[in-house]
Amino acid sequence: MDAFFTLIPLVMAAGAVAMAVAIARRSAQVRRAWGSGLTAEARCLRTYTTTSGHRDHVSTTVHHVYEFVTRDGRTVRFEEEDGPATVVEGDIVTVYYAPDRPERATAHAPRPVANTLATVATLCFLGLFAVFCLSFAVGAHAFSEDFGWGPGDPDIEVP
Repeated sequence: MDAFFTLIPLVMAAGAVAMAVAIARRSAQVRRAWGSGLTAEARCLRTYTTTSGHRDHVSTTVHHVYEFVTRDGRTVRFEEEDGPATVVEGDIVTVYYAPDRPERATAHAPRPVANTLATVATLCFLGLFAVFCLSFAVGAHAFSEDFGWGPGDPDIEVP
């Protein structure tokens, strides 16, 4: 039982840290694309939606697949989530890309302040969640040590 109250929060904290790294990485990629000053006209090749959740709460995410030609003549295709639902197959949109990584382009309009605020808020939440999980794991471990609970305790029968 001690392992349950210690390992599960540690796994949850590790998941929060992994999510924070992914969010920070994507935010940096988008900022780099906006900051490069390179734009291209891209065609929306495909749109689709994915759903997640349960019957009481379902979340829908819009995905777009874009294709554009870089200034050096390379054809690049990329997929992006959470784009505007008004963009449909065949539409032409402006994409922003970094010259060294055009496959990490974005069709989101530049909003650096909103992007930074959303990233910071999300990272703060995930950081607090990770700290709570770690505190819970340490507290549960200390509690079980103080009261002698766990494997090998003569007062507790383990089936």
